[in-house]
Amino acid sequence: MKDNRRDFIKKSASLAAALSVGGTIVSAADIRDVAHQKAVQARVATNYVRDAGMQFCEAYFAGMDERKIALTRQMDVLGAVAGINTKLVGPDAKPWEYEAIKANADAWEKVGLKLRVIEGPPSLGEKTKLGLDGRDEEISNFITLMKNLSKAGIDTICYNWMPVVSWFRTSMDKPGRGGALVTAFDYEDIKNAPITQYGVVTKEALWKNLEYFLKAVVPEAEKAGIKLAMHPDDPQVDSIKGISRIMTTVPNFDRMLKLYPSPNNGITMCQGNFSLMGVDIPQTVHHFGKEKIHFVHFRNVRGGKFKFEETFHDEGQIDMYKAMEAYYDIGFKGPLRPDHVPTMAGDSNSFPGYSTIGILYAIGYIRGLMDGVVRNKK
Repeated sequence: MKDNRRDFIKKSASLAAALSVGGTIVSAADIRDVAHQKAVQARVATNYVRDAGMQFCEAYFAGMDERKIALTRQMDVLGAVAGINTKLVGPDAKPWEYEAIKANADAWEKVGLKLRVIEGPPSLGEKTKLGLDGRDEEISNFITLMKNLSKAGIDTICYNWMPVVSWFRTSMDKPGRGGALVTAFDYEDIKNAPITQYGVVTKEALWKNLEYFLKAVVPEAEKAGIKLAMHPDDPQVDSIKGISRIMTTVPNFDRMLKLYPSPNNGITMCQGNFSLMGVDIPQTVHHFGKEKIHFVHFRNVRGGKFKFEETFHDEGQIDMYKAMEAYYDIGFKGPLRPDHVPTMAGDSNSFPGYSTIGILYAIGYIRGLMDGVVRNKK
């Protein structure tokens, strides 16, 4: 015991001497500061780019969840993707009004996040997509929304062209890896489902209505500096319950972009959907380029458009490293978020695809890819 104590005192004295500089004892905090400074210098020396220069975001479709916000802040993922909550203003507030938009932007800023993308925008519904009476009023409100988003410092809108039947799955709790729950789709289960009250809606009608919308809003988006990011149909089958679907192929996206050519008319690169179209994701990223990709949903899947399931980010059919490398190579600097994660043990499946624990895993995986791509490009 004496020998151990004597050895400990001797080592402590040596350590104190080693930490003494000009007679001043350097504290453990000082050592950490020096180490941090050296790490920063090393990154600067290698032109290290945090998150590969992209705006790392997370979706908050269930509202401002305090635990999720705390966790994403701790992970330094400071971009928010959400809708407009009018309750922050009052019962009669409209989501396209500046007061409502500003209240939401301020609320996110108050918790340390930046509201970057409005996903599922208000005032873009069946009237516009189906060409019904009242669509001009909807479009007018959408233009007001764009102007007020710009005024509040928000520049991206993720929207889709799926009227009546939007995002659709036939299973919300299919067992995946290790028993995690994933969403899945099998067209055989719904191919004979009855049509909706709107009857059969043709592809030609959807294209005609989309062209009408784009010609009205894209010029205003240019003035306001708003990036319109069309999301693929999910799933990409020809129709569901009599409602056709048109944003289902790369050529169709090219057609959409040509309806009104503009830097503000772009896409949401939802990897899962494009992969289920049967295309190679890195090649498709290069096909559209940074001029047209305004927003990225970084996710993975397994299967084809008629039958598929969501997966963990590291086990699906997409080469995720090559995908991240493609975004970096084209110079994409916009918002990117993880999407459709499995519900993991200990989490509720009340909001399938957005498990908090699953999101944590996805964020760590994605940041690792970003870091790897940046370092391997030096």
